[in-house]
Amino acid sequence: MNKIIVPVDFSEHSEFALEAAAGLAHKFGSELIVLHMLELSNAIITSASEALNQEAIFYLKLAEQKFETFLDKPYLEGLTVNPIVKHFKVWSEVNDVAIEHNANLIVMGSQGASGIKEVLIGSNTQKVVRYSDIPVLVIKHNPILMDFENAVFACDFSEEAVPPYLKAKETFNELGIFMHLVYVNSPDGNFKSSSEIDKRVSQFLEKADGNLDNLDDISVVSDYSIEKGILNFANVIGADLIAVATHGRKGLSHFFEGSVSEDIANHSTLPVMTFKI
Repeated sequence: MNKIIVPVDFSEHSEFALEAAAGLAHKFGSELIVLHMLELSNAIITSASEALNQEAIFYLKLAEQKFETFLDKPYLEGLTVNPIVKHFKVWSEVNDVAIEHNANLIVMGSQGASGIKEVLIGSNTQKVVRYSDIPVLVIKHNPILMDFENAVFACDFSEEAVPPYLKAKETFNELGIFMHLVYVNSPDGNFKSSSEIDKRVSQFLEKADGNLDNLDDISVVSDYSIEKGILNFANVIGADLIAVATHGRKGLSHFFEGSVSEDIANHSTLPVMTFKI
């Protein structure tokens, strides 16, 4: 894990993410890329006006000053920290920065979103999760304990879930985390019989691993919704991390179909890591 990106807005939850990322960086010798986006309007970004250009420079200098205080943390000592300020307007462009720097992980703080705000606007974290091609770790609270031991990887065991499963398996092996796989059988997830699930899981493991060695690590639970099933299972086994695959749906497709991964990232009190399908 060579490079970790931490998008920040200088809030308390950004500090949670920074501390969590620092813990991982100390463990793996990673470089931290701390990213702040000015979210300037199109008028300022595209204008040739001297006044608007001066306004952009003002916000840039202000961000640089905030970085001086924000990055003055004892847990960053000994780490390579690269602060970056971008003139981006939308958080979806974090993925562009990740590609540019060949980053391995994005760590974000989030206080979640709910109700009308979640439906019509969504949080910045949702936008990053939706567009990111690399894993995103979402931190909700002060990361007092960052030594993850048990992770729940929620999977529908479809063929398209093979790549994120393999990526999660590789990531957790690197982090030294045991991965519990769970399938949630629910009315909102096309309820299946036990024989149908057994066949689906076996075919998945044969395709992904070439064997059934991990069959005993898979749990099948029934619940009223996929989200509730994942959260309840994580609570039962005492997990300290939840991992989910995300389709990265955008636009109307996302609005009508929704995204379990984004709901989990918003509502879980545990850290959540997402892997793009």
